[in-house]
Amino acid sequence: MLFHQLKNPHSNAILRHFRRCYHSKKGVYGYRPLPKREFRVPDEVLQSRNAQGNVYRWVEAFRKHGHKLATVNPISIQPNSESIAELRPEFYGLKSRETVKPQGLLNAPTLERKSTIAELEATLKQIYCGSAVSAEFSYIESLEEREWLTLHFEQLAGQTMSNESRKQIAELLIKSQAWDNFMAMKFPTVKRYGGEGAESLLAFFWQLLQNSTKEEIEHIVVAMPHRGRTPLQTALLNMRPAKVFRKLTGKSEFADGVSAMSDVISHFHTSEDLNVDGKNIRLSLIRNPSHLEAANPVAMGKTRSKQQTSGDGAFSNEPNKEFANKVLNIILHGDAAFAGQGINQECLNMAYVPHFEIGGTIHLIVNNQVGFTTPGERGRSTDYSSDLAKSIQAPVFHVNGDDPEMVALVTKLAFRYQRYFRKDIFIDMNCYRRWGHNELDDPTFTNPSIYEIINNRKSVPDLYAEQLAQQNILSEEESTGMRAKFLDYLNEELALAPTYQPEPTYFERQWSGITTAPDAITYWDTGLNYSLLNYIGHQSVAHPEGFHVHPHLFKTHIEGRRKKLNAGEKIDWATAEALAIGSLMYQGHNVRISGEDVGRGTFSHRHVMLVDQQNNEMYIPLNEMQGGVGGKLEVAHSILSEEAVLAYEYGMAIDNPNNLIIWEAQFGDFANGAQIIIDNFIISGETKWMDSNGLVILLPHGYDGTASEHSSCRVERFLQLCDSKETAPDSDNVNVQIVNPTTPAQYFHLLRRQVLRNFRKPLVVVAPKILLRLSAATSTHSDFQEGTHFHNVLGDTAVTNVEGVRKVILCSGKHFYNLNDERKAKSITDTAIVRLESLSPFPIHELQEELGKYKNAKTFIWSQEEHRNMGAWSFVRPRFEYLIGKQLVYCGRNEAPTSATGVGEVHKREAEEVISGPFKI
Repeated sequence: MLFHQLKNPHSNAILRHFRRCYHSKKGVYGYRPLPKREFRVPDEVLQSRNAQGNVYRWVEAFRKHGHKLATVNPISIQPNSESIAELRPEFYGLKSRETVKPQGLLNAPTLERKSTIAELEATLKQIYCGSAVSAEFSYIESLEEREWLTLHFEQLAGQTMSNESRKQIAELLIKSQAWDNFMAMKFPTVKRYGGEGAESLLAFFWQLLQNSTKEEIEHIVVAMPHRGRTPLQTALLNMRPAKVFRKLTGKSEFADGVSAMSDVISHFHTSEDLNVDGKNIRLSLIRNPSHLEAANPVAMGKTRSKQQTSGDGAFSNEPNKEFANKVLNIILHGDAAFAGQGINQECLNMAYVPHFEIGGTIHLIVNNQVGFTTPGERGRSTDYSSDLAKSIQAPVFHVNGDDPEMVALVTKLAFRYQRYFRKDIFIDMNCYRRWGHNELDDPTFTNPSIYEIINNRKSVPDLYAEQLAQQNILSEEESTGMRAKFLDYLNEELALAPTYQPEPTYFERQWSGITTAPDAITYWDTGLNYSLLNYIGHQSVAHPEGFHVHPHLFKTHIEGRRKKLNAGEKIDWATAEALAIGSLMYQGHNVRISGEDVGRGTFSHRHVMLVDQQNNEMYIPLNEMQGGVGGKLEVAHSILSEEAVLAYEYGMAIDNPNNLIIWEAQFGDFANGAQIIIDNFIISGETKWMDSNGLVILLPHGYDGTASEHSSCRVERFLQLCDSKETAPDSDNVNVQIVNPTTPAQYFHLLRRQVLRNFRKPLVVVAPKILLRLSAATSTHSDFQEGTHFHNVLGDTAVTNVEGVRKVILCSGKHFYNLNDERKAKSITDTAIVRLESLSPFPIHELQEELGKYKNAKTFIWSQEEHRNMGAWSFVRPRFEYLIGKQLVYCGRNEAPTSATGVGEVHKREAEEVISGPFKI
């Protein structure tokens, strides 16, 4: 036996690269450091290898290069004629009749204690160059992993399955084929994206469920693209076919009366308790848009959230408990999409990052060998579609999709690896796509050679049924009966479709108690007794004795905050945020803030974590706060990514409504790198799928001379995405809240409101930069007291004579302070400035009430620092004029193709004009 362990891996079963370090050796909430694994190769194995050095080099060459000669492609256009010199025994001075001792060199159980080089070569070719499966793992740096993989992969061919297991797999494949045939017959014009050619993915899931229940995994979270989705759901995952048939008759996948725009059948989700051999396991197949691979980080985030809820993985308080024992993440990929979509690189890069790791994912690439119409060799620069896996040293098994038994056996091996090392692993299932990109497409236009092979071969289920019949395991009558029984079931479901009402899939389990937003704008008391807030604020900067705080932070951040809290005045943005987060924790809610540099904040204002200046140890004061119900704060410094990270946070937000999930862009305009996630999940998820989320998105914004890349968060794009009405008053039931708060207290109330309300809406905050330290942009203790709440509109408290107001300037965000300073400097008394703190929902009633104070006002101006074709102007104007009934005049920068100038002189001139301009009209 090659593999030898010194330490039981299941005491702390995760492998990391220990040359990497993190801020905390002790661990912080959401990060649990684990001891280094110890491993060595047994002495007798080393002796055998040293004594037969050339033979061992030859064996290792097969482990490295054997996959290149494997014939696992079931529709190969041309035979594999590659010749590899390193695989020939003479390359190492070995002769065919030479006798060697395989022990310590190879793990094949069929070899005798002494074998000839010819016999060893035949065994090596059978293991590494066969037609069923091949492997790549020689690039893995960990000796322990390589030894484990060689041991178990080289024994794979000797494993067998029971006849009952074979029958179960055959039945699933038959059901999958029957579903696709039934759909083709009953709905011939539907693009169903069936699983024909890739039916063996049912064997993958069958084996996965078998192993998961034996390991007592409680929940599996799956991300999967459209192809083969509905056959899997109906054949194995308990989705009612009547739901699909109802949809195809023109109705919604939701029950009558549910207000949802809905989606296509290939995006349906599943969340079911499955019974596997008498044991229950929960499986969640998350929703997917047509943007391939975009759902993957959502599944990762959802997995981590479930680990948090169950005290699993990094959230376990038991130091010797297995890592990620209860929740497992599975991701399916298309071959072209995995190689082509950059979000996959981002996801893999997150795999072992603290606060994002989930204990390893099992990946299945459904390798159709064509993407839409593009052949594989034109869709990537690498040999395999799976080669990106090598970036994190994940092993890859290439398996022939025509062999469902081998698919199951490889799945079992991949599962064992993931459980043993808690790391990612890939299965590359080589299969084919029976039709074109959809069933109505003719693929022979662009891929005639491949489809000549496909059109002249039998299906995977038929081949497997014939194989089992020849082995006297499953008779033709039995397989025909399986098909007929399932078709009868489908016909029964089709008859029920006109009257079928789907069961609710929302506001259940952890979401019970949450409902849809009301058709009115509501106000929630989010204030608290200031004595409690004062305590929380002091706790937010507390640190243990002997902890070496940076001297500048001690003076400005810690002592400065304590003074402000004690005085109850000049409470700044960071302090208000700490009070909101800390008070929610005190009330039992977990909070997570994620993004680049979020611990200190892009603008070095937050410092929600402290770093010891002598030993680099990280400390999060709020997590040591005494009293309350015991919520925790997770500070998740992310990789330099927007798309995958924001999707990850969305996955956490849709899983648990009782946690506050915040994502902060380093600068607001960086959110455009995540536009796919914003458009397809965050903004539209509730509208399409009834998936509510309370995710908070902080987008630093403001024109301060930093040119086009760091000035604008592109609020106009978010406003365009919202379903706020132009000609009727809004309610809380908009698809997204968009706010531009101007005081710390307003921000405080917004954060608390996200969790305390009985409905969830995503919140986009046009976040400040300059206001973080602007003395005028502070709050007092009375702004946080019980009975206070977020104000959608802030009126002008500086106006003493409302009768004398002839002009009203409306604005939003930090621009108010510039306008107010200009008004003071010019001693202007006939102009009021009104702040729209909320843009969506548009606060028409509050605005009408505020404007009603100024009965003599004749001129109404919208003032903004953004360009005319940007900012909120195009959004505010029609609502103001339709609903207020008065003309609104624009004052701001002129139209431009980029958000801000990079010329200092031009910026200064423009800034002066947008501030003085409204008072000249």
